[in-house]
Amino acid sequence: MEYVIEMLGIRKEFGNFVANNNITLQLKKGEIHALLGENGAGKSTLMNVLFGLYQPEGGLIKVRGKSVKITDPNVANDLGIGMVHQHFMLVENFTVTENIILGSEPTKLGVVNSKDAAKKIKELSERYHLDVDPYAKIEDISVGMQQRVEILKTLYRGAEILIFDEPTASLTPQEIDELMSIMRLLIKEGKSIIIITHKLKEIMEVSDRVTIIRKGEGVGTVVTAETNPNQLAELMVGRQVSFKTVKKDPQPREVSLNIENLFVTDYRGVDKVKGLNLQVRKGEIVGIAGIDGNGQSELIEAITGLRGVKSGTITLNGKNITGLKPRKITEAGIGHIPQDRHKHGLVLDFPIGHNIVLQTYYQEPVSKNGVMNYKKVNEIARRIIEEYDVRTGQGEMTPARALSGGNQQKAIIGREVDRDPELLIAALPTRGLDVGAIEFIHQRLIEQRDKGKAVLLISFELDEVMNVSDRIAVIYDGMIMDTVLPKDTTEQELGLLMAGEQLQQTKKGGND
Repeated sequence: MEYVIEMLGIRKEFGNFVANNNITLQLKKGEIHALLGENGAGKSTLMNVLFGLYQPEGGLIKVRGKSVKITDPNVANDLGIGMVHQHFMLVENFTVTENIILGSEPTKLGVVNSKDAAKKIKELSERYHLDVDPYAKIEDISVGMQQRVEILKTLYRGAEILIFDEPTASLTPQEIDELMSIMRLLIKEGKSIIIITHKLKEIMEVSDRVTIIRKGEGVGTVVTAETNPNQLAELMVGRQVSFKTVKKDPQPREVSLNIENLFVTDYRGVDKVKGLNLQVRKGEIVGIAGIDGNGQSELIEAITGLRGVKSGTITLNGKNITGLKPRKITEAGIGHIPQDRHKHGLVLDFPIGHNIVLQTYYQEPVSKNGVMNYKKVNEIARRIIEEYDVRTGQGEMTPARALSGGNQQKAIIGREVDRDPELLIAALPTRGLDVGAIEFIHQRLIEQRDKGKAVLLISFELDEVMNVSDRIAVIYDGMIMDTVLPKDTTEQELGLLMAGEQLQQTKKGGND
């Protein structure tokens, strides 16, 4: 059997913490091989070993049958290994071309020859149907397009083996379909792919084989065609997982969040929210469905005080909170799970324990007369870490940066729910989480609802919106197209509304 990559008995330690313990992964030429595991199971660590970002304490790596030592990413590149990271490594105010050639700039007589590079990038882009403009600035293109730039970066450097780390975490359903097509095309061209993902649907759709790791140890490798999502979920988390959210009928009460005729602009002064009206009652979960870029980010930022409001009003339990500072809005009773956990959710260089008290560090019992009570901070942090199963190396003193994306997310959700807000805004709350953690988070949202709190859920996962919401408000071009009840609608109908088409017989879901 010809393997292009063999990772045999890999061991990786961080101090006393063993992230990978005797893991074996073998990639055949021309296959898409999925690497599956819970948050913090050691998947990204294993791939960072393959890409030369970490050095293993034990084990052997073979590339095309030869033992190799991959001491840094340049060695990986020379061996034809490229990696598309979960959090893109792009300079926002550089062009596509400048980002792709960064670190390996072609020169002519000592001058960077970006014209030839742009020509080569355009050819690669057309060959793999990536449709990327070499002269576009990163800050001006969508997340899906930025990912294509990362793919182009690996192809430009001659990669034959591509590693995708959680490639669909930030993508819309349409972009996910396009990415799957791109992967199939890459395989057709003779490449080999390892894809790290939690999404069982994608694994079933695109992979040939799956290697499962649990708590840093290999569980085994299975042929995708010979398994099913339930089996994979059980192998991943070590127990049976329910894919259907179990909940009682909602008991909606008075209106908690009321938004009237809201207009919000982006940084260029362009209207992104256009006369939007929305109500969320106590005791219900309202899901916002829509394709990314239709005003969701601006709407959340306006409610939470992170962005100014052009006109219109936002009230919470009858109190006007329009244009208040974020701290005042938090104190008014809003919890916010942000869609970008790194930008708006965490101070990455702080310990996770300090991050857990970011909203309450100036209040009793965390501090008194301006003096922090670190014993209390650690007590609260330990309780949330345990309750939300946040996997850390050094407990509450672990730097937030050192946690996997999913564990960072669980810490943020624990922090926000623990404050027991009147309104919980959950933006992409399960992004990057495994099926076990998703099940847990959905139950927390439903618990908030059942305690009589209001929950506003924003998600690009249609099945999540359908499963968890009591009412669904569909946003298109900065306006609510319609509000429907999950039991009275289908994903196809939601898709039409998300594309801006009015339905003839749309079932109304109550006031908004």
